[in-house]
Amino acid sequence: MATEAFEEIVEDFEFIEDWEDRYRYVIEQGKDMPALDEALRVPATKVDGCASQVWLHPNIEGGIFSFEGASDAMIVSGLIAVLRKLYNGLPVADVLHVDARAEMERLGLNEHLSSQRSNGLRAMIERIRLVASEAG
Repeated sequence: MATEAFEEIVEDFEFIEDWEDRYRYVIEQGKDMPALDEALRVPATKVDGCASQVWLHPNIEGGIFSFEGASDAMIVSGLIAVLRKLYNGLPVADVLHVDARAEMERLGLNEHLSSQRSNGLRAMIERIRLVASEAG
């Protein structure tokens, strides 16, 4: 149950065979992401469990889920961008039905991230799910 934007990433990854190129692609996704306003980089939006600093700012408008985010690490910013493409635009009730781990496995990311980065990715997904469950 992935969004069209996430499916585009999956398609792009099918054409990028080398993992280093995939890594660069993820980093570019983060660089292309809109910057998170400094005023939103507060303890309430900070995600615990990440090796780098991560902030996620959710927004639910008209029952549609979206979030902005930022990190001080380039690859993590890229992972935030990928998660945004996975979740943004979904009805808030559908957010909990997304199997983020399975979707990320489609990209082969799980096997190429360090354990710290994998833990951070899980923490970001848990925060997204928590916000959606509290809003639903």
